[in-house]
Amino acid sequence: MRITARVDYAVRAALELAAVAPEALTAERIATSQGIPARFLQTILSDLQHARLVTSQRGREGGYRLALPPAEISIARVMRVEQGFLAEVHGKRPEDVEYPGAAETLASVWVAAREGYRRVLEEVTLADVVTGKLPGHVAEIVALEDAWRSFGDSPGR
Repeated sequence: MRITARVDYAVRAALELAAVAPEALTAERIATSQGIPARFLQTILSDLQHARLVTSQRGREGGYRLALPPAEISIARVMRVEQGFLAEVHGKRPEDVEYPGAAETLASVWVAAREGYRRVLEEVTLADVVTGKLPGHVAEIVALEDAWRSFGDSPGR
């Protein structure tokens, strides 16, 4: 799993907006509270606006706000704005990859891995993160001691 700075910043900006929804926040306030470079954040907010997840308003009461309630925006939806597919292999969706010979079944592994990733990211909403109340199956995964270890650190792996 690789989460780019751009994706991380987009999700964190959306969470800041979710925390005050339906109120608006200025880009400067989001940048300051999350430690996101202001110029980078402007581009991200523009992307989120183009994807119709965020709206903006000029003026004294202006700023950015979520276009939908936080409970209707999944983490995956925000991520896709900045990275496209949640999982890809050489720029293709896992189900579109074909391998010859001994690696033939590898595409199935990529599809399964994407599904596991999706089961978390599609079901966790901005509201879940802001309130700290993750869906049950996600909270169960987080409670596993192995979940907090790097892949190479896990016993037997």
